[in-house]
This record gives sequence, C-alpha cells and structure tokens, in this order.
Amino acid sequence: MITSVAVVPSPPLLARELTGRTVVLPELREACAVAVGRLAAAGADVVAVVGAGPQTAAWDPEDRLDAGAWGPLLRIAGGTGKPGLPLALGIGAGLLDEAGYRGPRALQAVDSGSSCEDCVSLGESVAGLAPRVALLVVGDGSARCTPAAPGYFDERAGAFNASAEASLREGDMAALAALDASLGAELMATGRAAWQVLAGAVGSRRGPGDVLYADAPFGVFYLVAVLDL
Repeated sequence: MITSVAVVPSPPLLARELTGRTVVLPELREACAVAVGRLAAAGADVVAVVGAGPQTAAWDPEDRLDAGAWGPLLRIAGGTGKPGLPLALGIGAGLLDEAGYRGPRALQAVDSGSSCEDCVSLGESVAGLAPRVALLVVGDGSARCTPAAPGYFDERAGAFNASAEASLREGDMAALAALDASLGAELMATGRAAWQVLAGAVGSRRGPGDVLYADAPFGVFYLVAVLDL
C-alpha cells in the first residue's frame, strides 16, 4: 500500500555532478530536497522510484545516473560498462542519496508512450511491493510552455500543466488518470506516464497535496508536490 508520495521533475540540473558548485534554480532544488526528505523520513518498508524510460522495466536498485551521458567531460575511462539509469530514475535515485536515505528501494521505469490503462495497472503493482510503500514520482510537465522552450510554444501547454497541478493539489487521482496521453506526447510532457502510475498506485483514496513548486523557468513545467495518505 502507498503510504506517502513525493513528485519531482527530472531536469539534469538536479544532478549535482553536472552543475558542480554552480547553484541553478536554488528554489527548485530546495523544494525537491524538502519533498524527498519528507518521503525518506516516512518510515516505509521500501521507496519506489517511478520515472520515464526507454521501456517499462525494473532496474537494479544499486544503479545510478551516468553523468557522462549528460556531461561528456565527466566520462571516465575504465567504467563498469553498465548503462546508467534513465534520466528520471537517475535523478530520483540521486535525490534519495542526498536525503540520506539508505533503506530498500525499487527503481521502476515506465515507457513514456504507455497508455493510461497500462500506467494505472503498473501503479497497482508498485503499490503491492510491500505493506508500506513510499512513492517517488519523477517527471516533467510540458516542454512547450514558451517560445524559448525545447519544443517551442504550444498554447495548450498551460491548461495541461494546470490540470496536472490541480489534480495533485486536490489529491484527485481520477483527474490525474484522465490526462490525455496523446496530448501529453504532443506537448512533450515526459512525466505524464509516471503521474498516471501514481494514480494507479494510490487508487480512489483522496487527500490534499502540498504543492511546493510549480513553474516553467526554461519553458519546461517543473512540479514538486507531496501527498500524505
């Protein structure tokens, strides 16, 4: 059963090995630290990290982000040869490490093109991993919020992002599950599938969410929230 939830975005700037001493979006970093810190302190049997990946699959809980994939100058010769985690899972794992969490964890990637039904079904499976499961959901909203955004501007992005934010703020999992997968893909919302895994994991239970951050500083919508169930 899911006992607590934290939702964070997945920009590479959250990986400290990529930014070094440069402080980028300190308010976003702080919101993520607060959200993940609350999750880590929830006393769950396991923390499950869910985020977009090339396919729906479980990853080794000991794996971490390959910083060299995002910062070529950080590539180190003589590595293990293992592929690093998908970005979303790598960001989640790194945030748990920074929060000092050393307990059991599960890393679950979800294909970003998965249907709502498949996401909900996967969420139900994640919720059954242990009697008490803390869920860390990692993913971005639309990357088409401004003309300078990675996907340029789409006037539909604002309403899509607002709907996701309202769903989390109100704890309305049915509304979160109702997000349009096709529209999410057109809007480059990489977190849509992971958010709908959350909806399946939590089910019909409702509880207000605490939104700690909601903004699109680089034309990509970043959302940080905590749900206590």
